[in-house]
Amino acid sequence: MDAAQQDATARARELQRSWYGEPLGALFRRLIDDLGLNQARLASVLGLSAPMLSQLMSGQRAKIGNPAVVQRVQALQELSSQVADGRVSAAEAAERMEEIKKSAGGSVLNTQPTASTGAPTVRRVVREIQSLLRSVSAAGDIIEAADSLAPTHPELAEFLRVYGAGRTADAVAHYESHQN
Repeated sequence: MDAAQQDATARARELQRSWYGEPLGALFRRLIDDLGLNQARLASVLGLSAPMLSQLMSGQRAKIGNPAVVQRVQALQELSSQVADGRVSAAEAAERMEEIKKSAGGSVLNTQPTASTGAPTVRRVVREIQSLLRSVSAAGDIIEAADSLAPTHPELAEFLRVYGAGRTADAVAHYESHQN
């Protein structure tokens, strides 16, 4: 990618942040993680083509042009929050995603973090840490960095391995074991 393309991508991500509260790549990755989807399934539920979803995630395109898709994104954000907080089961989420896929609708995307009752759950916190690490680097690179840190900083290496390349359940257990 040349400098002009990098600048255009950075501008698109900043526009996404102002319009949607965060870059769509981060938002869509969180939906994929929380709802157990792949990109093709997310595109299908949203009513987008897989290439369009990819362009939005990578910052090649800045804006979702279809108001119904924007409403589906908002509905999936709420569902994602409910799944992450344990208020909705995977089976219920799959059923609700089919309803969302069929919906036609409004034009406003909620730019505020999805509110749940009380403090965020451990699973939500862990997912945010995982999402951040995975947005910075690929799992293989994180493991390589952890391996180089292991001799002098074993706890930090373990953190990188567990959150950067491990399963969410293992990261939740790690998080809980390090509280107090």
